[in-house]
Amino acid sequence: MSKRDYYEILGVQRDAGTEDVKRAYRKLAVKYHPDKNPGDPAAEERFKEATEAYEVLRDEDKRRSYDQFGHASVAGARGGGPAAGGGFEFDLSDALRAFMRDFGGFADVFGDPGRARGGRGGRGRDLQMKVGLTLREIATGVEKKIKLNKLVRCGTCGGSGAKQGSGPTTCPQCGGRGQLHRVQRTLLGQIMNAVTCPTCHGEGTVIAHACDACNGTGTLRGTEMMEVKIPAGVSSGNYLTLKSHGDAGEHGAPNGDVFVVIEEEEDELFERHGDDLLINVPVSSFDLALGTKVQVPTVDGKVSLRIPPGTQSHKIFRMRQKGIPHLHGHGRGDELVRVIAWTPQELTQEQREQLETLRARLGDGIPAPGRKIYS
Repeated sequence: MSKRDYYEILGVQRDAGTEDVKRAYRKLAVKYHPDKNPGDPAAEERFKEATEAYEVLRDEDKRRSYDQFGHASVAGARGGGPAAGGGFEFDLSDALRAFMRDFGGFADVFGDPGRARGGRGGRGRDLQMKVGLTLREIATGVEKKIKLNKLVRCGTCGGSGAKQGSGPTTCPQCGGRGQLHRVQRTLLGQIMNAVTCPTCHGEGTVIAHACDACNGTGTLRGTEMMEVKIPAGVSSGNYLTLKSHGDAGEHGAPNGDVFVVIEEEEDELFERHGDDLLINVPVSSFDLALGTKVQVPTVDGKVSLRIPPGTQSHKIFRMRQKGIPHLHGHGRGDELVRVIAWTPQELTQEQREQLETLRARLGDGIPAPGRKIYS
C-alpha cells in the first residue's frame, strides 16, 4: 500500500476536523468505488488508499500516533496482525466494508459485499443492483418494483439436492461429524488438529442420488419481483440491504442478501449540494432594478419570491426548508435561488433607440470593481 501522507491522500489540512476528514473520504470513495470503475485496477488502488487514510485519521488515538510517528505508528495495525509494509494492509473487501460501515446508507444492518460465498451448503451469494432515482423521487421517497435474476430454491427437491425418494446420507469419511482429526508431531509433542471434511465440506452428509432438475445443488436460475421502499433524502452511493433476498444457498442453506445501490439522476433544473438545492432563475435587468416577484420552481411546486429593488445579478436568495428532507432526522435543506440578469439578444430599432435614450439619462453609475458588488 502507498506510503503517501494520509492528509495528502484525502486532500485535507493537518488540523482538519473529523467531519472534514469524513467528507473528503466520502468524495474520493464514491469517485473511485469499484462499482463506478469496473475492471480499473488504478481506481481500486485509490479506493483502498483513501480508505486506509480515513481509517487512521478518523480515529483520535491512531491519528495522534500517526501525527507523532508517521506510518511506523500504524504498521501492522490491520486486525492486530503483521503487515508486509507500513500502514494497514487493506484488501478490497476491507475497504468496501469500511465504506459501507460509515456511508452504506440507511438500513439498520448491512451485509458484507466483499465476503466470500460458495462452497457446498454455504450461504447464498450476496447480490447487488442499482436503482436510479430522480430528484423528485428523492425528495418525497418512493416505492420501486424491481426484478431480480437470481438462484432460487429447486421446487423438485425442495432445495435438498437429493433425488425424489432419497435423501442425504451420512458422510462415510467423517461419520457425520463434518470434521477430520489429524495428529501433527512437533518439537513440543503431538498436536491434534481438526480440519473440514473434504468429502462433505463440513456438512456431515452427502448426496448419493442427485436431483435431476438441479443436478444436486438444490438451486435453479429464476427471478423474483420485489417492492423496495426508499425513504426521502437518500443520495448516490447509499445502500439499502434486503436481508435474505439474494441467491439461495445450496442444499437448503440460507439465502444471501441484496444490496440496492442508489444512483441519483441529474436534474435539469437543480444542482444538489448535500440537502440544499441551487437553481438559476433568469430575471430582466429592469425587474432587478425596480424589484418584482417571480415564480420559482421547487421540488414541491412553484412558490413566489420577492426580488427587492436594486438587486444585482448573481444575488442568491435562501428559501428555508425547500430543499431535500434530511435522511436521518427531521426537517429539510434549503433552496438557494440565484437570480441571473437576462439580456435580450435581439432588439428592434425602436427598442434600441429607447434603451440608448434611457442609458443616456441614467448615466454610467457603475461602481468600481469589488467583492461587495453582489452582496
